Amino acid sequence: MTLRTRLRSARALLRLRGADEAATTEVSRDVPVSVAIIMDGNARWAQRRRLPIAAGHRAGAQALKRVVRAASDAGIEDLTVFSFSTENWSRPEPEVTDLLGLFSELIDRETSELDSENVRMRFIGRIDELPDELRDRIIWSQDQTAANTGLNLFVAMNYGGRSEIIDAARRFVAEAGADADEHDFGRMMYGPDLRDPELVIRTSGEQRLSNFLLWQAAYAELYFSDKLWPDFTPEDLDAALAHYAGCQRRFGAR
Repeated sequence: MTLRTRLRSARALLRLRGADEAATTEVSRDVPVSVAIIMDGNARWAQRRRLPIAAGHRAGAQALKRVVRAASDAGIEDLTVFSFSTENWSRPEPEVTDLLGLFSELIDRETSELDSENVRMRFIGRIDELPDELRDRIIWSQDQTAANTGLNLFVAMNYGGRSEIIDAARRFVAEAGADADEHDFGRMMYGPDLRDPELVIRTSGEQRLSNFLLWQAAYAELYFSDKLWPDFTPEDLDAALAHYAGCQRRFGAR
């Protein structure tokens, strides 16, 4: 029995007992409410197989589909994935063009299925700078799934952590009062209702945040997997959640 199955069974039992408060405590202790993933390694996966880089991105999209379902089964409520950074525009133009086209295709193809699984789609980043067609698909996907109450899937697209902080600071200066605090600043972020990730996963063996959720991940536990993203499985997610379950989170206290 996998960790996801055990946790799902425990939550169901608690709900049957009507212990809503106890269920919340159980989930927050064993499984992070909010998880973020840096999906790294698509290009290397393709190169090792002598395939076009676009094939790696498509394989990565299939891995994401598997992990979204596994995250929902595990009781994760917010899943944030890094799909395209503000720095990715510097990649070769054909790769960028293929990526943007793939994003539009995936949103068209997957939104209805995600909607049927009660997943709510959210996109964070400088969305207004994306091509019109892709931006229209993003708006449609968010509208289509807005009423869903299951997993919140935040897709970071044309996203950079420093850019987000700069954009938030501009809003903060314009809108916040003299008594505004850190909480008020957090509400200026691209996804103000995105809960700070308790666990950040990065694949491909690299061990850095790469300008991802710099504000929100201040106290996140970090988990690094040697797997290239297309090879990352629900069992690998289980391993990351088991690592998190063994952490003692002190937030600077003893």
